[in-house]
Amino acid sequence: MADSPKRSSVADSRCKSFLTTHWSVVLAAGQAGSPASRQALSTLCESYWYPLYAYVRRRGYRVEEARDLTQEFFTRLLEKDYLGMVDRQKGKFRSFLLAMFNHFLANEWRRAHAGKRGGGRTTLSLDFQMGERRYSEEPSHELTPERIYERRWAFTLLEQALATLREEYVRSGKGALFEYLKPYLGGNPGTMPYEEAAAALDMSEGAVKVAVHRLRRRCREVLRAEIAQTVAGPEEVEEELRDLFHAVSR
Repeated sequence: MADSPKRSSVADSRCKSFLTTHWSVVLAAGQAGSPASRQALSTLCESYWYPLYAYVRRRGYRVEEARDLTQEFFTRLLEKDYLGMVDRQKGKFRSFLLAMFNHFLANEWRRAHAGKRGGGRTTLSLDFQMGERRYSEEPSHELTPERIYERRWAFTLLEQALATLREEYVRSGKGALFEYLKPYLGGNPGTMPYEEAAAALDMSEGAVKVAVHRLRRRCREVLRAEIAQTVAGPEEVEEELRDLFHAVSR
């Protein structure tokens, strides 16, 4: 049965708005290398570089090697037209990034390492000191490089969503409320009872429960929007959301 005009209009609106997300901008540009696509790709790389750093460290590379590899990879990624290698049917940025990194490690590292650095080349400002500090806190038991990459990808998405939420609450003058309510997002059994939070916030217990409900709902919205930046189309958001929670729970 054909979609109603109203339903088709909503679907069209969603698809059009989705084209403004970072990875969709990159994919739409293809190999043309437009300024908009390069900026979108740079934004994604700056946000999601750490999972790759953790991946290469777990593969056994030393700190300095991992730093050089990660920085050189992103330099080359932003300079070269790798987008022709993206499968448009499976165009997740997460999958593309790991595939290109493995290709780089296998075939191009020695040649890239022998080339000259700097000289106006495109580079990202990556905080490797912070990255190594984070890596030192990673669990070491039975996590393959692929699993640590998936987990760190998932946690990076969650961290990005939480940062957006915090900024929204701070802008509206509710930063303290966010900090009190944030623990309820994870469903931690040790979270402060509602009555204690209500007393600390000078709110009724019912008002706190409503505030938590609104925060959880907004968190889901923000997380989906964050995921949308890294997939090729709106139909992939729910699948990626399931993968995210699976990676975090393993």
